Amino acid sequence: MTAWRLLGYRDVNLSKLPTHDSEKQLNIVIETPRGSRIKIAYDSELGVFRYRRPLVLGVSYPYDWGFVPSTLAPDGDPLDAMIYHGGTGFPGLVVPCRAIGVVELSQAAEGKAERQRNDRLIVVPTHEERWKDATQFTRRIQEELEQFFLLATLMTDKEARVEGWKGPDAAARLIETTAATFRKEKGHGTNR
Repeated sequence: MTAWRLLGYRDVNLSKLPTHDSEKQLNIVIETPRGSRIKIAYDSELGVFRYRRPLVLGVSYPYDWGFVPSTLAPDGDPLDAMIYHGGTGFPGLVVPCRAIGVVELSQAAEGKAERQRNDRLIVVPTHEERWKDATQFTRRIQEELEQFFLLATLMTDKEARVEGWKGPDAAARLIETTAATFRKEKGHGTNR
């Protein structure tokens, strides 16, 4: 029985929400809020958010962190997303967003010699008008985000490496590819 049912709600699996809402806005489910010094991950089998691990000393999430539902990335999890905004959400909050870029990352694949892609989608809330393309961030902002992504995996077996930045078109292709993989692997119909 899921935590939602225990609380009297109908069964909800946040990882299987539609990728886009009825207005074609990208759904992002927050797992770890801005300022957190621990990684929180959604457990779709139990329907709860679980403590995953602490970050290294002095590191905290600079922005809300979560995932795109009904997607399946090469690492076997939903596509990761960072919400670039001034607010702070909470685990389970679904934020309507638009994708403005991708930070391409590779990491050591668990138990394998080759590296595996584990890209990070950069999104903004739909009504955020200041940012259209993450490749237009100042180099300083890009470097700070890159360092966060590397530090967030420090002292794990992932050995992350930043491969580059891509804009909104690449982000849209990544979302569609990972949504198609989810539909194929999980046997679901369209998620729009």
